[in-house]
Order: sequence, then structure tokens, then C-alpha cells
Amino acid sequence: MYRVAVIGDKDSVLMFKALGVDVYTAVDGDSAKKLVNELSKEDVGVIFITEDFAKEIPETIDKYREEMTPAIILIPSNKENLGLGLADINKSVEKAVGANILN
Repeated sequence: MYRVAVIGDKDSVLMFKALGVDVYTAVDGDSAKKLVNELSKEDVGVIFITEDFAKEIPETIDKYREEMTPAIILIPSNKENLGLGLADINKSVEKAVGANILN
């Protein structure tokens, strides 16, 4: 059975603990990158990561795009929504379907 994890700043990810999600706090892009790489070696099927940290480690995020697990999902932080998560979903749908059907 796969676990679900979330990586981000403390204020953005602490609420996920109430849902039973494994919560990991990062302080910068380097610590987020380290966490993603460590969790990918464990039984984690989905990693949610805040857009703030995802924009700092695009090469790490792209590294796992072609892998079956873990699925990396970008979520907004509690500070702001950068729109990266929605853009990422649009790109994935367009790749799968051949056209952007969400707009």
C-alpha cells in the first residue's frame, strides 16, 4: 500500500496531518529536493509539493514525470497561488489527449 506525503512550509502543510497525510516541512529548495528524492525511494505513491518549492527544483520534479511513482502534484501554498499546479495539469491532459480540453 502506498502512502501520501506533502512537502512545503509548515503553515501550508500542517493541515494535511489531520487527513492522515505524512507531512514534511522544508525551509528551502535544497531541503525540498532532498525530501523528494528520499520519499521517492520509499513506499510513497503521491507527493504533494507547494508551488513555492516546486519552482525552485524544476529538474527534480521533471525527473519523476516519466516515472509511475511517485506522482508529484503541485499545490498552492497558503501565501499565494502561482498557477503552476493548474498549468501542470493542463500540460498533462494535453499530452494524454492531444489537445487542451480544460480551457
